[in-house]
Amino acid sequence: MSEEILTTFDEQGNRTGTAPRDEVHRHGLWHETFHCWFVRQADNGLMIYLQLRSRHKRDYAGLLDITAAGHLLADETVEDGVREVQEELGLELAFDELKPLGIIPYQMDTAGFMDRERANVFVYENNYALSDFSLQQEEVAGIVQARFTEFRSFIAGAGSTLHVQGFRVTDDGERSEINEQVDLSQLVPHEIAYYLRVIEGIEALYSRA
Repeated sequence: MSEEILTTFDEQGNRTGTAPRDEVHRHGLWHETFHCWFVRQADNGLMIYLQLRSRHKRDYAGLLDITAAGHLLADETVEDGVREVQEELGLELAFDELKPLGIIPYQMDTAGFMDRERANVFVYENNYALSDFSLQQEEVAGIVQARFTEFRSFIAGAGSTLHVQGFRVTDDGERSEINEQVDLSQLVPHEIAYYLRVIEGIEALYSRA
């Protein structure tokens, strides 16, 4: 597999060139990503979906994360990012089905890994059943849902745990139920400001609905 080449940016969002993905993260270069958050209107209110990252992932293995997300390569447009949904979740969506929340810049720095992203964030109102998801197992180990109001309180620090329900796929390909309380250590440590921007964007979309 050839090395992924990403477009790089300065802090103001101006393009500065291209670089291999490993170099981008080693030197903390700003780059573009695609984020798609699934939501669903249920009888008991809005639900939000999180993916469970595979325990074999190099980064943030086994943690809960954005429903579907990935890097935009140097030769890709934002519209091409919708491929992440098909690759990770096995669902074919049209780009015009997504509702844009804009670009949210943020960063996560850990030892030897500096992630500085210009995230192109979208929302998709999901009508698929959990049984319709066909996960890319080397990337995604499961899908869970949480009540949006509880997720908002959890991220804002008003609750110490979040109730999630869904499924995980075992190494032998079997699905097992998830129905548990999780704490903040079980989420990928995106900046709280990023999560809050997403929450505010979803609230704005649904206040107009």
